[in-house]
Amino acid sequence: MVCSKRLVENFQSIAKIGAKGAGITRLAFSDEDWQARTLIIKLMEEAGLGVIADAFGNIFGRREGLNPESSVVMLGSHMDSVPQGGNFDGVTGVLSAIEVLRCIHEEKIENSHPIEVAVFMAEESSRFGVATLGSKAFWGKLSPAQLKSYQDKQGISLAEALQERGLFPEKIGDGQQPSIKCFLELHIEQGKVLETKQVKLGVVEAIAAPSRFRVVMNGEADHSGATPMNMRLDALAAAAEVVLLVEKLAGDEASYGTVGTTGIIKAEPGVMNVIPGKVELGVDIRGICLESKGRVIEAFRSGLNAIAMRRKVGFELVTLTDEQPVALSKNLAELLSGLCQKLNYSSIVMPSGAGHDAMHFASHVPTGMLFIPCRQGISHNPAEYADIKDIAAGTEVLYEAVLKLAQADFRIAE
Repeated sequence: MVCSKRLVENFQSIAKIGAKGAGITRLAFSDEDWQARTLIIKLMEEAGLGVIADAFGNIFGRREGLNPESSVVMLGSHMDSVPQGGNFDGVTGVLSAIEVLRCIHEEKIENSHPIEVAVFMAEESSRFGVATLGSKAFWGKLSPAQLKSYQDKQGISLAEALQERGLFPEKIGDGQQPSIKCFLELHIEQGKVLETKQVKLGVVEAIAAPSRFRVVMNGEADHSGATPMNMRLDALAAAAEVVLLVEKLAGDEASYGTVGTTGIIKAEPGVMNVIPGKVELGVDIRGICLESKGRVIEAFRSGLNAIAMRRKVGFELVTLTDEQPVALSKNLAELLSGLCQKLNYSSIVMPSGAGHDAMHFASHVPTGMLFIPCRQGISHNPAEYADIKDIAAGTEVLYEAVLKLAQADFRIAE
C-alpha cells in the first residue's frame, strides 16, 4: 500500500531543487526545472516504469499491461513552479502518481490496461505568459507561430527554449496520440473550501477557464508640476478605472463563480515627477459558467472603450488566451466519491477555480480530478503547504481508482 515515508522523502528531494531564497523557483525549461525532471525520471525508473519523452519534453513513465494494445490509464500533473512558489502545486500530482505505480510494481499486481504517469512541461504561465503549454502540445493545440510568438522577459521564444534543451519544436503535433481510456490528476485545492468545511478530499466536477488580456493605455507623458489637471492625458489614471471596472464586473457575476483579476500594472516612464504616458495591464477573467464569463468579457470590452473615449486616451487590447470552462466526467466523479466513502474519507463535489492540465483532456477522454486541502488555501507562495496525511489519503484513492480502471472489464459509461 501507499508509503507515506517514501512520499515524504520524495517531496524533500524535489524541494531542494530551485530553493534559492524564499520559496521554490522552477520556471519552465530552466536549469532547476530540468534537474527536477531528471529526478522524476529516476523515480519513475525505480517504480519499474519505462520512460519516454515527446517533442515538447513531456515525460511518460509506462507500466505495460497484459494487453499492451489496450487503451492507457493515464495520471499525472506538472513540476514547474511560479517564481518563489511552493513545492506542492503540481508536484503532489506527480509524486502521488509515481507512488501509485510503485505500489503496483512492488505488489506485482497484474493490470490489463497499460498505465502511464505523465509529467507535462510548462504548466505555469510564469515564463511565457501562457499556461498548460505541455498538455496543449500533447493534444496538438500549439501552432508553429505560437511557439515563436510566446516569449519570456529575456526575449527567448518558446521554440528557442525547446531547442536549447535538445527538443524538437518542429515535430510537435506530428506524433500519433496513444489511445487513452481516462486521465486522472491529483492536485492541491489552491483554495480554502476543503479546509474551511473540514473535508478530507474534493472531487472536481468542472474546471474554470481563464481568458487573459493585455491592455495598453496610451496617454501622454508630461511634467507632473507644470501640467494642469484639465490638460492631462494620464494613462495610469485611466488604467486605474480599468482595474476597478474588472473588479466590479466580476463582482456582479460572483454568484456564478466568475472572478476577475488585474495582476500586472507597468507604468512608464515610472518616475515620481512625470505623468504616466503608457500603462500595461494584465487582466485575468475566469469562471466555470461560459455565459457568465462571456457577459463579463463583453462588458469589459465596452467599458474599456468608454473609459478611453472619456479620458481621450488610446488603448490596445490583446487577447492572450481564451479558454472554455470544462466539465469533467460524471462517472469518474462518482467512482472517486465512492472510493472516498469506501476508505472512510470525507469528500465533497466541487469546482476548480484554477486551470489544470486535466482541462485539455476532458474534451477527448473521460477525465477526473481529486483535490486535497492546502493550508489556509495558500498556493503560488512560499507558505504553500499540504499535510502528508492528506497527500497519502488522496494517493490511496488514486491507487484504488487506477486498479479498477486498469481492469479489462471495467468500463466508463458516459
